Amino acid sequence: MKFLKGFAMFWYDFIIGDDWKIAAAVVAALALTVPAMTAGVLSGTALVIVSAVALFVFFTVSMIVDVRR
Repeated sequence: MKFLKGFAMFWYDFIIGDDWKIAAAVVAALALTVPAMTAGVLSGTALVIVSAVALFVFFTVSMIVDVRR
């Protein structure tokens, strides 16, 4: 049981790390681009650009929220 708890804590710390908002931003960006990819709405290059812009926007919002405190 101690092994399972240590294993789960490692993955939590590895994925979430210091800021849960960044992990949520990555999940949100993937949630936006994966349906577009599977539906074939955009080309591969457009998907890369859209996901990069989405991550940039989410990270910027995360930084603004952290700095305003």
